[in-house]
Amino acid sequence: MTVTREHKIVIIGSGFGGLGMGIALRRAGFGDFVILEKAADLGGTWRDNRYPGCACDVPSPLYSFSYELNPSWTRLFAAQQEIWEYLRGCAAKYGVDEHVRYGCRVESVEWDDAARLWTVRTAGGDRYRAHAVVSGAGALHLPSYPDIPGMDAFAGAAFHSSQWDESAEFAGKRVAVIGTGASAVQLVPAVARTAGRLTVFQRTPPWITPRADVAIPPGMRGALGAVPGAARGLRYAVYWMLELQSVGFTVDPRLMGASAALARRHLERQVPDPELRARLTPDYTIGCKRILLSSDYYPALQRPNVDLVTDPIASIAPSGVVTSDGSLHEADALVYATGFRVIDSAGELNVTGRGGRKLTEAWATGVEAYRGITVPGFPNFFLLLGPNTGLGHTSVVFMIESQIQHILSCLKILSREKASTIEAKAAPTRAYNDALQRRLRRAVWTAGGCRSWYLDEEGVNRAIWPGFSFEYWARTRRARGADYEVNA
Repeated sequence: MTVTREHKIVIIGSGFGGLGMGIALRRAGFGDFVILEKAADLGGTWRDNRYPGCACDVPSPLYSFSYELNPSWTRLFAAQQEIWEYLRGCAAKYGVDEHVRYGCRVESVEWDDAARLWTVRTAGGDRYRAHAVVSGAGALHLPSYPDIPGMDAFAGAAFHSSQWDESAEFAGKRVAVIGTGASAVQLVPAVARTAGRLTVFQRTPPWITPRADVAIPPGMRGALGAVPGAARGLRYAVYWMLELQSVGFTVDPRLMGASAALARRHLERQVPDPELRARLTPDYTIGCKRILLSSDYYPALQRPNVDLVTDPIASIAPSGVVTSDGSLHEADALVYATGFRVIDSAGELNVTGRGGRKLTEAWATGVEAYRGITVPGFPNFFLLLGPNTGLGHTSVVFMIESQIQHILSCLKILSREKASTIEAKAAPTRAYNDALQRRLRRAVWTAGGCRSWYLDEEGVNRAIWPGFSFEYWARTRRARGADYEVNA
């Protein structure tokens, strides 16, 4: 039986975005909201990605909400379990866990022009009516699989890195890993330690710099928690260090030379074999694809039980992977470390706005939003980590908090003017995105000579913010009434 529930705001997803939005509403004294979560537990990316070796690639002092610093991180780069526990702790401390409804996969989000309300339908048949909807579904939740003939024919265990089969036993087994991106460089060293044979299939070598991960001693953790301002000071230091290192991203790709030199030295020091080193050397500008951090990936590839295969994959056979030279690489288990469908992730929510226009139709010529948060024709609908708000150099949690502040600003406009709807105007949205794309055409992600998930099918960057993160924060602190259509 269909049940209809009414709330002022529906939030989709319970990762950093959804929980952060809920916490912000609670802190503002607003309690009439619900968080719809498709899974049985909260945490988003940090709940789903449980592969061995999974950890953050942003220093942990910066990877937290600004109002809830964690002086107890045990490592400079926190592991998945620790981040997941941090999110659970935040949800409990700020009382948003009681707003989460689990097992509620959103199937459609539809605007009612007459009632000026959203109807959110879940796979279980429930309906939620709300004045506003905030999508905190995130970008890293739809696994991307390669298009390889015969994938269904494989006889062994096969799964994506974000859907890790914890019952899989690799000890003494032949394991194939397809992909050499961010997930692969973390899981390959861990799998290599137990697998009887590990074959890594590389299409494009990544740029890798050292991962300066260290344990944070108990004494230092105690001091960060006890000394006033210590944790905040460390956070500021890490933030500005990362911002200063990003000039090649934000100013001119020609300034990426220092990063490239560091990566080359790292490769030369860790891979003495010139033939292997040549296969691991990228032929595109550093930063064009995501720069990866690892100090154990290159050594793992040189273990006697590990092979790196750079021939293109032709097909998947029941007993392994067939490459273009006709070779069969036998495997008992197959791991797809092939990333996520990022650019079209919001379209999966099946959103229909004013006049029956679908979000996918609005984005037919390119995924874009005003400030990456609001879309003309979709009243009271807000995106967290929407188009062109990803980062290549620092903590995305900083961007999420900036977007949450902007959404709160929009909601305050509604309250102050006693209005029913707010949506971005078409002209400011067009001007904003035109200026953004002009800037991105000069940036390393477009001009660096590679193809990546940052780019859509037309080669246009729909994922990354091209400036410093503090620049985005300054631009989004307050919603400008002139840029929005506000209706009573």
